[in-house]
Amino acid sequence: MANTDKAAAVAELQEKFAKSNAAVVTAYTGLTVAQLKTLRRSLGENAQYSVAKNTLSKIAAKEAGVNGLDEYFKGSTAVAFVTGDPVATAKGLRDFAKENPALVIKGGFIDGKSLTADEVNRLADIESREVLLAKLAGALQATTAKAAATFQAPLTKFVRTVDALRAKAEQEGAGEPAPAE
Repeated sequence: MANTDKAAAVAELQEKFAKSNAAVVTAYTGLTVAQLKTLRRSLGENAQYSVAKNTLSKIAAKEAGVNGLDEYFKGSTAVAFVTGDPVATAKGLRDFAKENPALVIKGGFIDGKSLTADEVNRLADIESREVLLAKLAGALQATTAKAAATFQAPLTKFVRTVDALRAKAEQEGAGEPAPAE
């Protein structure tokens, strides 16, 4: 590879690292071109899966300010650059690796922090952003309903007390003899 080609490849990788909020480094030895195509499609618009030379990837990562990935750039290496939800990409890679054991998750980074393969798999266990937001909305709605019931309880108790006093007064009034004339 000529030096100008290498410089262009490093610049392209550096841009991908810089624009990504996360990346997952994988080994792909043994996967067919068709399997790699399927993997790329399964990751969707959320991530871009790129095969890259290790040396160029190391240089690009350092120039982009991403540290702690050097140990993962050994052997056949591909990187899933994530620009959306990192949980969805981690799930996609983990699920694909279950069906295709040739794909091995080496590690990655999220928001500047390097991750081990185990941490990437734990990230994949987290529910998606949409599910977490739905749960939060449900919890907030339940809390609001509980607060409304709490604020309404003293008023309801007051009305019941007044009603009970009125009923008692009516009952006592009905039991008294009529006034003498």
